[in-house]
Amino acid sequence: MITTNYLIIGSGVAGLTFAIKIADRFPDKKVTIITKSAEDESNTKYAQGGIAIVLDEDEDSYQKHIQDTLICGDGLCDEAVVKMVVTEGPKRLKELIEWGAKFDKNTKGKYDLGKEGGHSQNRVVHHKDQTGFEIERAILLEVHKKKNITVLDHHFALDLITENNCCYGAYALNQKTNEILTFQSDFTLLATGGIGHLYGHTTNPIIATGDGIAMANRANAVTKDMEFIQFHPTALYETTSGSKFLISEAVRGFGAYLRTKEGIRFMLNYDERGELASRDIVSQSIDLELKKTGEECVFLDCTHLDLIEFKKHFPTIYERCRSIGIDIAKDWIPVIPAQHYLCGGIKVDQNGKTSVANLFACGECSQTGLHGANRLASNSLLEALVYSDKIYTYLANKTLESAKPKQPVTEYKEISKPVMKTAYISKMKEDLQHLMHKNVSIVRYETDLLEALEELKQWQYEIELINRNFQISTAICELNNMITIGTLIIQQSISQKENRGGFMKFNSFEIEEYAN
Repeated sequence: MITTNYLIIGSGVAGLTFAIKIADRFPDKKVTIITKSAEDESNTKYAQGGIAIVLDEDEDSYQKHIQDTLICGDGLCDEAVVKMVVTEGPKRLKELIEWGAKFDKNTKGKYDLGKEGGHSQNRVVHHKDQTGFEIERAILLEVHKKKNITVLDHHFALDLITENNCCYGAYALNQKTNEILTFQSDFTLLATGGIGHLYGHTTNPIIATGDGIAMANRANAVTKDMEFIQFHPTALYETTSGSKFLISEAVRGFGAYLRTKEGIRFMLNYDERGELASRDIVSQSIDLELKKTGEECVFLDCTHLDLIEFKKHFPTIYERCRSIGIDIAKDWIPVIPAQHYLCGGIKVDQNGKTSVANLFACGECSQTGLHGANRLASNSLLEALVYSDKIYTYLANKTLESAKPKQPVTEYKEISKPVMKTAYISKMKEDLQHLMHKNVSIVRYETDLLEALEELKQWQYEIELINRNFQISTAICELNNMITIGTLIIQQSISQKENRGGFMKFNSFEIEEYAN
């Protein structure tokens, strides 16, 4: 049994910034972070674009940022939440800078603000095209300065410990020793990131398998808006499956054009904002173009842009393209939409509280009401920073007594079982990814959703048998979580009757009309 005051599951910007603040506020209390991979491996690390924050008040304003967010969310944002998150942005940026994060400045010494799809003004603070990597670097250094923070990497959270709708910690698998550990905590924070590898074709790292949301669902926490999945319009097109390299939206903000194979600049046919329309519109437009032409991808044309400035702003993208034989000065970049972000998740209030007592959620695994039906570009890091601070403020400034379980928390005791062959689990995972990509993608059809739901019910039965009869492993638990997440997405897609933002669903009789 490991006891701790604060148990944080996940090591991205949401979990780490909360840990730093709560450790400073209560130096005599224990803060424990567990993460399933290396401590720096998270969705945060791969965020290229930046943080959307109003800094240039001559050209920009909080109201403009609020309005852009509401428009992008297509009428389903919580306006009070949008206002709160947008107006607190500058304070949270100041904290990152104090912790050592560095952001690009222009020749006048002011922050070099980028512009991305859906934004009416330049307001994206960035560190070249590796903003998330820079933030993760800085806050991890700060975490390691705190004597009362323990970081346990390669510890896979299995399930939450709950009783009478109250959370008392979690069970976790030490992947180095295969020992199952029991963590008893006063308060637990889920900061476990996204669901990308449910689709396979994703910009997310391989660890993004929806574990936190699945655990919360098993603990009867409320989930919401799971049908609203954002597909990034411009992932680098490759024939292999797995994580896709992201061509940042900021490249279109820099002036790149989307073209068909024949060279037609098609986005202006769909939206007057062209390439700078919001992600849902650009992804759906690309999807429609590919359905019309039967082609595998469209192209991002950067050949008219200033090459020196491009290399300065996007060195990682330039080098990746060059490494596979694409010279952006004369070649178009092949791109295709890929799963990028989940706008829904575990329902939380403005203090980050879930419907389960003493359980909080923050970052991509949470549903705050900020994004509505579609996330505005670069609002995700902002949301994580603001909500981790809200959770910290709630726990730091109130006299909160953690409820004690009526019975002592039971330590996990595993019975000796045979090891499951990994090939079988890998095949099930590939089949699941193929099913989600085919039946639950950018455009969904009612018949496909019902068919996929029946398939998942059978797989859920199979994985339950595997869980009962074989030794626990990360691969089995991830697959179980992915099936749970897939089921939630499909069920909420079937229940959603309106096409809003990133969600587009048709009945069978509407399919031909859409394609035409």
